[in-house]
Formats: sequence, C-alpha cells, structure tokens
Amino acid sequence: MKNILQPLSRLTSILFHPLLIPTWGFLLLSNSGFYFALLPWSVKKFLLLVVFLFTCLLPALSIGLLSLSSKFDIKMEKSTDRILPLLISSVFYYLGYQILEQMPLFPIYNLFLIASVLVQIALVVVSLRWKISAHSAAIGGLIGGFIGLSFRLQENPLFILTFLILMSGMVGTSRLILLKHTNSEVYAGFTLGFVILNLVVTLI
Repeated sequence: MKNILQPLSRLTSILFHPLLIPTWGFLLLSNSGFYFALLPWSVKKFLLLVVFLFTCLLPALSIGLLSLSSKFDIKMEKSTDRILPLLISSVFYYLGYQILEQMPLFPIYNLFLIASVLVQIALVVVSLRWKISAHSAAIGGLIGGFIGLSFRLQENPLFILTFLILMSGMVGTSRLILLKHTNSEVYAGFTLGFVILNLVVTLI
C-alpha cells in the first residue's frame, strides 16, 4: 500500500501545487455558470494565460534560478527557506493583478488575485517562525473564495465546492503521507487561506 500512496501523494502535490492553484481557480471561475463567467472565449484564454504566466510560470522559473545557488535549498525543508520564494511569488502575483486591472473584466477576478497576494504575504510572516502548509493555504483559499462568492451572489456552486473539498482532503493527506507537514501545519494553512479569501470576497 505504501508503494502506491507515496507516488499518488507526490502526484497530488504536483497537480495542486500552490503555484497552480490560481490557474485552477480562474479556470473554475470562468466556467462556473455565474454571470461573470459569460466572457468571450478570447477573453477567457487571455485571462488564463496572464494568470498562469504570473502566478505559476514566472515564479517557478525564479525559484529554479534560486536553486542554482548552493545557499538555497530547493526542497525548502525549513520554514525560513520559503520566505524568498514566497516574496518573489507575491511580486509576480501583484504584477498579474495590475495587468488584470487594465482588462474589461468583472471585479471578482481581480478580487481573487489580490486576495491570493494577501495569502502569500501572510505565509511569509508565519514562515518566519513556523512551517505552515502552503499547499493547504492555497486550496483552502480557493474553497473560502467560492463559499464567499456563493453567499455574496446567493447561489450554490455545488459541483465546484464538492470537487474542491475532496481535493483539499487529498492535498492535506498527501502532505502528511510525504511527511512534509504535521496535522497542525496542514490545518493552520487551510484555515489561513480560507479566512483571507472568504473575507476579501465576501466583504469587499
């Protein structure tokens, strides 16, 4: 059983890596059935390209460049190892937000991205002392954002929420199986992401 769980846990951690969660989120948003999903395909395509570029590809390339330094541990075993990558990601996330601000989009897309910047900053602060789970914070934020959206619009995206909740369980379990985090680090990460996205989407 262990021989199966380890590879599955690694695959889950890759598919739902924090750098991919914004792309997952915007893909779900733009196909959610909410009124703001009624965008031309050309706009959706450009939107997803911007999000993927600034929240995944550019941060990943930057972390890859950091790994060329012998002083940087690409595995980021210590909490403080993640501070610089998180700061770099925050900058790229914010640049992506600035680009989306110039597009003729519904504000909700910008809200999700700027809230993601706040999650990154919160992770930086917590990582000064504690190795909180960034994977759980990312998926928790996505769930918090969609729940906030459902309350705000008085609609129930049941399929999306069911999918995300199942995925969050798989992500949290995979991080525990791989011995990357403790239970408290996984739960705290989920709570952090959930609260920030939920509050931003609900109140702003």
